Amino acid sequence: MNKIVLTMASLRLMSGSIEIIAAIVMLRLATVEKALLVNSTLALVGPLVLLATTTIGLVGIAEKLSYGKMLWVIAGVSCLFIGILKK
Repeated sequence: MNKIVLTMASLRLMSGSIEIIAAIVMLRLATVEKALLVNSTLALVGPLVLLATTTIGLVGIAEKLSYGKMLWVIAGVSCLFIGILKK
């Protein structure tokens, strides 16, 4: 199995596990304020995992992409982050 694919999948599994654990913590805390705090923390995890998996994937295909295509991918990821982080 390709190490890059395995790493990307592992990060996604870790991210999903964090989401499930956070949901269980919210249920255990049983207050809206505390659940909102846990949810806000998750808002940091999602984009970080997205950035990490995208970076690992780009490193894996960097030799196959032209510079022009690489710039388009970077522009697309940048647009995603602007859309996610802009208030």
